[in-house]
Amino acid sequence: MAGGTVEGRLAGLGLKLPEVAAPLASYVPALRTGPYVYTSGQLPLVEGKLGLTGKVGAEVTPEEAKELARTCALNALAAVKSVVGDLDRVVRVVKVVGFVASAPDFTGQPGVVNGASELLGEALGDAGVHARSAVGVAVLPLDAPVEVEIQVEVAD
Repeated sequence: MAGGTVEGRLAGLGLKLPEVAAPLASYVPALRTGPYVYTSGQLPLVEGKLGLTGKVGAEVTPEEAKELARTCALNALAAVKSVVGDLDRVVRVVKVVGFVASAPDFTGQPGVVNGASELLGEALGDAGVHARSAVGVAVLPLDAPVEVEIQVEVAD
């Protein structure tokens, strides 16, 4: 199976790692230091475009946003792979931080970010279990509804 078990699990879900999204400013998509890889915040870009824009709880439903968070996590895995070469080297997802552009009365950020957490679990099994923050914010770059960053530990 090309790419090992992680990409095989993704293929079983009907998913393929995308090309790494080009940075929108002065940063890199992912950076390794010691046994850890930190990703920059990943937007739900598909082929360089946002499918939806706006605030969750207003223009975007929580269900749509949860699906967008899955896309963010997939983009984050692509960024990790760009640094380590093989996702089967991921020992553990340590931390996930999800940002949700929220309407003022929307309080379902954890449910939205579950989209990212669930994808990581499906792709990485027990290694996908992680600590997490789900934060409501006023606005995100490009008016994206969701942004996700991850930290993973990798084996040499």
